[in-house]
Amino acid sequence: MKTSIATVSISGALDEKLAAIAAAGFDGVEIFENDLLVYDASPRDVGGMVRDQGLHITLFQPFRDFEGMPNTQRDRAFDRAERKFDVMQELGADLVLVCSNVSPASLGGIDRAAADFHELGERAAKRGLRIGYEALAWGRYVNDHRDAWEVVRRADHANVGLILDSFHTLARKIDVGSIRSIPRDKIFFVQLADAPLIDMDVLYWSRHYRNMPGEGDLPVTDFTRSVAATGYDGYFSLEIFNDQFRAGSPRQIAQDGYRSLIHLGDQVRRREPDARIPLPDMPDRMAVGKVAFIEFVTDGDEKGEILGLLASMGFVPTARHRSKSVTVYQQGEIRIVVNTETAGYAGASYNFHGTTAYAIGLQVSDAVGALARALGLGAGAFTQSPGPGETAMPAIYGPGGSVIYFLDASPSLSRIWQTEFEPIKPAHTDAPAGLLGIDHIAQTVEYGELPTAVLFYTSLLAIEKTPVFDVIDPAGMVRSQVVADPSGGLRITLNGAENRRTLAGHFIAENFGPAIQHIAFQTADIFATANALTKNGFRSLKISRNYYDDVEARFGLDAEFTDSLRASDILYDRDEHGEYLQLYSSVYGEGFFFEIVERRGYRGYGAANAIFRIAAQKRQIRPDGVPGITKIDRE
Repeated sequence: MKTSIATVSISGALDEKLAAIAAAGFDGVEIFENDLLVYDASPRDVGGMVRDQGLHITLFQPFRDFEGMPNTQRDRAFDRAERKFDVMQELGADLVLVCSNVSPASLGGIDRAAADFHELGERAAKRGLRIGYEALAWGRYVNDHRDAWEVVRRADHANVGLILDSFHTLARKIDVGSIRSIPRDKIFFVQLADAPLIDMDVLYWSRHYRNMPGEGDLPVTDFTRSVAATGYDGYFSLEIFNDQFRAGSPRQIAQDGYRSLIHLGDQVRRREPDARIPLPDMPDRMAVGKVAFIEFVTDGDEKGEILGLLASMGFVPTARHRSKSVTVYQQGEIRIVVNTETAGYAGASYNFHGTTAYAIGLQVSDAVGALARALGLGAGAFTQSPGPGETAMPAIYGPGGSVIYFLDASPSLSRIWQTEFEPIKPAHTDAPAGLLGIDHIAQTVEYGELPTAVLFYTSLLAIEKTPVFDVIDPAGMVRSQVVADPSGGLRITLNGAENRRTLAGHFIAENFGPAIQHIAFQTADIFATANALTKNGFRSLKISRNYYDDVEARFGLDAEFTDSLRASDILYDRDEHGEYLQLYSSVYGEGFFFEIVERRGYRGYGAANAIFRIAAQKRQIRPDGVPGITKIDRE
């Protein structure tokens, strides 16, 4: 797959952008004219910079308001084109994007436009250049790729072809099947962008809300399949206008872009038999059977607190590592690993973040294959030299510097709990609380990193994303998105925090970066679990009485049932599929907590209850009761 990205897609000066694009693994780059104009170097020098980075200039763009101009302005349009050709030849670019005319002075007519492009093709041919015509979704007369193709067809010139852009086609809901009939040699270039579904002016939507393929809601895969069906084997390039991306890390955005293109190409190649998309062989997305374990790192005084919390929930130590300070705590099918090593990555993580759930283990069908796919998508391999008798688990770095391990049914990985750990007799008598498994994991990230995290998980694993929704915090809004597989083997709620006064933002600030903020366990009987937890000394999160008065009226609950909810601080929600009951632990540290849930057919995550839960948690963190002020604001 020949990959490219437009310089407008990422932040920084032109030299920074080129370095980031090359480091991410792209083959080529579109030079956006404004990036060239504001950079203090000649086009010839910029072309040399591009080639020094090992990149090819795939496109120079844009050239605006060309075709269909009145005679009084037509000559001027061609003069402008000749000047663009001068710049292109200095750069070493051979293809220019001409976007459909939006000028109020322009005149309609397919034949008039075709005649202009035929002449432009003649001029370009004399310089060894090519012209690509793109239909802007807001073009005055041409705003549909089918009309742009008709202009190119009638222009009938070898140096004039079509440029297809997924956003312009999909934003107008144009049938992508019409692309399949276009000759592949007349498709000169393909640009790709996704976007969330937002009802707004298409120009504003395009200029501010585009994102990487797979991060939005547009059917970019269907668009790309139609292109691939023609036999097109040219560049697939990202042209992303996004305010967050232009303020983010150039290297991170470039890496996201490369991952999105490789994932898209892989999915298209698997579904479109005629696709000419060469890619390195890698396995398909891996299904997750379950979360095999969650690993905490802790030490010192903090160790006693987290172990006490686990004990109050009925977890018992069942195994100790044969050579490391690592203990396994279990209940039902849940394994919590507590690591108190001071060396290695765990020790470094603790020194930087404090006590955190820094690693998860995922049970997949092929651990080595999962690692291979992750590496093919640009993820970083996590490696530590195994000690005597230890098994090297395939692992990668996840969002926020977390670690993701892969386990499967192979002899070495399936027996890791027996070969590396020795069983121990539980030292306390707290009773199990009926916790069965891990329902979901909630990971908090910076607001601008939410699309990055979603793309990371959905490109690697056989899970799907939900639309973005808002979680209301009394101090602001948190954007949330779920990635999950239908069977429930893995559910991750990703929360993007922009405001440090929100609970999620406070957690990131105090934790010095993104991390798992809460873990939800499943129970079959939350009332029995609540009783067992109380006997174990578990401290639940105290919920306002006003909440229960409202929930009883809102759902028409029986008063006795509501009293049972209130007595155990259990929250309630209902959707068209069933009921959902939630019980929260008190907050540990500066925002971490556990949740216990009972699903009665319910498919969501209790988003309607978030504001009540967050308000109660903030009361615990800031007992002085000053509205909107947390500990971090007072220090």
